[in-house]
Amino acid sequence: MHDALRQFKSEIFHGLAHPTRIAIVELLRDGELSAGQLIEKLGLGQANASQHLAVLRAKQIVVSRKASNQVFYSIRDRALIEVLDILRRYFDAQLSTTVSLWKQAAREAPKSRAGSHR
Repeated sequence: MHDALRQFKSEIFHGLAHPTRIAIVELLRDGELSAGQLIEKLGLGQANASQHLAVLRAKQIVVSRKASNQVFYSIRDRALIEVLDILRRYFDAQLSTTVSLWKQAAREAPKSRAGSHR
């Protein structure tokens, strides 16, 4: 069972392994959008968007429905938004730690001697 769960997690992360696919999921946070709306909001080409949406569908991250001549996309499970929110908090914490370390290193760096020239 543990191997199956790890494989499942791996497939989800593989589906989200491109910034454009994460951007698509984030745009779908507030509800369904058409492929055209996603393309417009992200400034993507049709072929590029289709490839990313195909990966997200294959990994069962998004679902699609056809209405007339448009295809609409939505997030399959809102729990994924929670995962992305947790990753955002993790990023913020890592960034905060890095900035703090950088500031500490800058304070501790030896000051150059005034008037010291080669």
